[in-house]
Amino acid sequence: MITTDTHAPAGEVTVDGDDLRVVFRRHYRQHVEKVWAAVTSPERLADWLADAEIDMRVGGQIRLSWNGVHSMEGRIVALEPLRLFAWTWELDGRETIVRFEVEPEGDGCRLTLTHSGLSPRAGRGAGVRAGWHAHLEGVPDALDGRATPFAVKSAREAEIAPLYPALPA
Repeated sequence: MITTDTHAPAGEVTVDGDDLRVVFRRHYRQHVEKVWAAVTSPERLADWLADAEIDMRVGGQIRLSWNGVHSMEGRIVALEPLRLFAWTWELDGRETIVRFEVEPEGDGCRLTLTHSGLSPRAGRGAGVRAGWHAHLEGVPDALDGRATPFAVKSAREAEIAPLYPALPA
């Protein structure tokens, strides 16, 4: 059985017209530099999210691959080292934006992940709510250089899915 962090807050899901947005906020006791590396370094991204190739500049490409099952290619749209990293991700024929913000907070830092521009109707974009939640559970291990196997991430996503109501077709 896969264990999930039942205390991790669910993503805040909002719908404004034809746009769905999900926001996750997590606090880590590590410094900004370490969390920044977890969301921008291909080696650390592979530990908790997906295999990554990144041309780290605004306009540069980002490619992610999940165990050869799914892949995506996007374009970096914002980059402020140690603070902001955002890229495009086409889902359901829409250009969505994934945005990571890292800021000092108390004894460590806060990571805010916002995925916006998603369709509020069922489709691939609907799965990102539980998907991001499940993947974020691997960040603490990635901060210590430990990878979360793809099968564990998939099982966590299935366990977490009930936190996110079905979207209309």
